[in-house]
Amino acid sequence: MPGTSVIGLQWGDEAKGKIVDLLAEQFQVAIVVRYQGGANAGHTVVIGRETYKLHQIPSGILTPGVMNLITPGVVFNPAVVLDEIAGLTGRGIPVADRLLISPRVHVVFPWHIAEDRALNTDKIVGESIGTTLRGIGPCYRDKYGRLAAIRLGDLVSQHFRERIEQVVAFKRRALEGYREALTAEDLDAELIYRTYRDYGAQLAPMIGDTTTYLLDAVEADRHVLYEGAQGSLLDIDHGTFPFVTSSNSSGVGVSAGAGVPGRWITKVYGVAKAYTTRVGGGPFPTEQDNPTGHQIRELGREYGTTTGRPRRCGWFDAVAVRYTARLSGVDGLALMMLDVVSHLPEIRVCVAYELDGERITHVPSQIEDLRRVVPVYETWPGWQQDVSQMTRLEQLPAGARRLIARISELVGVPVEILSVGPARSQTILDLPPAAR
Repeated sequence: MPGTSVIGLQWGDEAKGKIVDLLAEQFQVAIVVRYQGGANAGHTVVIGRETYKLHQIPSGILTPGVMNLITPGVVFNPAVVLDEIAGLTGRGIPVADRLLISPRVHVVFPWHIAEDRALNTDKIVGESIGTTLRGIGPCYRDKYGRLAAIRLGDLVSQHFRERIEQVVAFKRRALEGYREALTAEDLDAELIYRTYRDYGAQLAPMIGDTTTYLLDAVEADRHVLYEGAQGSLLDIDHGTFPFVTSSNSSGVGVSAGAGVPGRWITKVYGVAKAYTTRVGGGPFPTEQDNPTGHQIRELGREYGTTTGRPRRCGWFDAVAVRYTARLSGVDGLALMMLDVVSHLPEIRVCVAYELDGERITHVPSQIEDLRRVVPVYETWPGWQQDVSQMTRLEQLPAGARRLIARISELVGVPVEILSVGPARSQTILDLPPAAR
């Protein structure tokens, strides 16, 4: 099995980091790859009594013997990564020996964060998209615009000062209309040059050609695990546009972001909670902005790893998850946070939508239509029993087993991993074929 992908199937925050860490530790993974997104990702991993919060560094960094790659599809914030390295090193994790960063990753600069602040307050689409204000979208925009883009390899180039001066001069003209959102430091060429030159010097020992490294690895039949950031419903091309992220966060983005042909990816795990959450603006058909949603938020500690923002909470949407599972080529489902819904008196699952009086089982492509859908629910009584210490499927209450089977049926994918708590040990892996 040379290639396994872990893909979020909702609007992010599905606990992908736990699954990546678990698989890296359990199945002798050699390499973990972060292939898209930026410091807007937040992965929380719990090992014993230790909790680790990661943003740019792959979750495999916590497993001895695993090499971690940040590949060209990522937009890269050096300050965030250096802070993460310092924090992990201080806790005994030898990051420098386990991390390789592509010189092709595009770098987030202060002007990108300033642009993000300005654009997020404009509400051009009627409401704020709700970005994390980390400069991710503006950095991707410069990447595809090409002329004002700077890559990590440029930071250690002899032409870096000249490149900074060129881009700052361009940005001064381009951002004239956003002067009120800019500080003097955002476009101070000399300050930015010195700061980022220092970042480059610190990172230089970890910069290397990840594309060649990966191609050599898959041809040598080494097991590679691809770690998605954000969720598939936030995919720039296939998600709930325009309330999406700036990269291909579904499974279709793995090959492009990592630089590995799809034929080397032989297993795809889709990760979904037993309910649904969303951060930021945009439609959310099963949202429960009521005491039930508030209860889910508190039980699940649904606050952003990166921003601390409270997440919007609602029922499991099987229409959306079936769509993203098909889009991403998922063949095994990791169902998370079963412990949370185990405390609810009633559990609902959305099995279809109604749009203008017609029952549909697909996600509309136009945001105006998605706003108008009415979810069609199936409802079950809750079992209200703590499942967090259960280690086998047959130990679970009958209601929990029925919910798992029904979600698998609706999504069209077998449940192969079941999470009943945040720790590695709170995971059921040995699901019998009947449960899949």
